[in-house]
Amino acid sequence: MSDFNRGYARSVPADRADMSVDAGLRSFMLGVYNKMALGLVLSAALAWVTSSFPPVRDAMFVVANGRVGYSILGMIVAFAPLAVLLFSGFAIRNQSPRTASITYWTVVSLIGASLGVLALRYTGASIASTFLITATAFGALSLFGYTTKKDLTGFGSFLIMGVWGLLIAGVVNIFLQNSMMQFIISVLGVLIFAGLTAYDTQRLKMTYYEVGGNQAAMGVATSYGALSLYLDFINMFQFLLALFGDRR
Repeated sequence: MSDFNRGYARSVPADRADMSVDAGLRSFMLGVYNKMALGLVLSAALAWVTSSFPPVRDAMFVVANGRVGYSILGMIVAFAPLAVLLFSGFAIRNQSPRTASITYWTVVSLIGASLGVLALRYTGASIASTFLITATAFGALSLFGYTTKKDLTGFGSFLIMGVWGLLIAGVVNIFLQNSMMQFIISVLGVLIFAGLTAYDTQRLKMTYYEVGGNQAAMGVATSYGALSLYLDFINMFQFLLALFGDRR
């Protein structure tokens, strides 16, 4: 898994950056995008369930003084994906395509369930419009990462450090509840995950050449590649929604 997880990717060799696109690469990338798209569909369905069915909604979320937050169960579900990723990264070695796929669908399902809070905070129209904006931006950034001959490895490493900074700042602001700090976090979040979209796309392209014809490695790379792009999309969507979404 270490070859495919963000933060552990190999450097992109200059000579490989100039490789011509072939049918195998197109098939590999299509498999990644298809899996990511199915993950987004599943997440949307689970978010709808957790926000629309009263027993589930009341167990997951708390509405107090006009603000929507997580219950204890909701907090567990929201932070569980991080635990799953850490466990899969450190406890499971030499993953098979099956275990990589299980990790992907588990993380996607947990994130989707926790996203029900967005449907309770924002109007349906703003969620839909922000999703379309995110999808357009994601497509353009991913295309750039796929076609550029510039090595984005150093840029990506810098952005990964930024993700950890965002995580720490977000946890701190849970207690501070500072609106200006939240605005800054959201702006930086959009920029960081926009950059990571291009970086992760290029990294996936190079991973295809790294693993060669190893079908097992390709299966693992497909799942973790889809997960990387899924996380880029979801995070960019949430930060854009925090900036421009209309609250209920």
